[in-house]
Amino acid sequence: MLGHTIRSLRKGRRWVSSKNLTSRVGVERAAARQSVDCMVIGAGAVGIAVARELALKGREVVVLESASTFGTGTSSRNSEVIHAGIYYPRNSLKAVFCVRGRKLLYQYCSEHEVPRKQIGKLIVATRSSEVPKLNDLIIRGIENGVDGLRMLEGFEATEMEPELQCVKALFSPVSGIVDSHSLMLSLVGALNIEGNRICLHISESKDLENWDGKFPLHLEVIFMPKLVVNSAGLSAPALAKRFDGLNSIVIPAAHFA
Repeated sequence: MLGHTIRSLRKGRRWVSSKNLTSRVGVERAAARQSVDCMVIGAGAVGIAVARELALKGREVVVLESASTFGTGTSSRNSEVIHAGIYYPRNSLKAVFCVRGRKLLYQYCSEHEVPRKQIGKLIVATRSSEVPKLNDLIIRGIENGVDGLRMLEGFEATEMEPELQCVKALFSPVSGIVDSHSLMLSLVGALNIEGNRICLHISESKDLENWDGKFPLHLEVIFMPKLVVNSAGLSAPALAKRFDGLNSIVIPAAHFA
């Protein structure tokens, strides 16, 4: 079944939708078992980007998504800001990934004509008591490798944004915005153009979501992947806790803004 799907994708270079597709051990009746090279759970911006990178390296990739298509969750419900990397603790993975990821994102958008603007950002202090916080931020940003940070007087910030009222402002010239929908379409389109082996399976079944463990699930297929990437967004920690054999100690706690 999977081999046929992949062959169809190679010929037609299209996304494939499969109804009622879930994966869970313990079923009432025998379900088909399919070997998979790489499985990416979640077809948001991160999941698609990961799938693209794996496919470019010659891996066969299946992307599982519970929504009706890709990128319908937080990937399309955000401010679409390209962050500079100012706020994260020095030497943290968040700081490293944010700074390098920003550069790679600008580069990708430029090469693939994805709409983006490096418009910069002002972090303001509306009263003198907030100025020390700006000083801490510029020091942290410089330590993280953020280029071009400048402290501005209130009148300098007002020249840039007349409606602004502040005593001081931290200017980040490398911050920007990106059209997230165009970005995801580009990632998907690049895969189709380059003919890599990737297919998207859509699961519209609520059986697993509503499952309470008291009745058997009716599954059509059980995937047996060599590699699993959990990119389920806000649901990633909860999903990870359902993986058999994964120590809960390594699963980070969920933090919501």
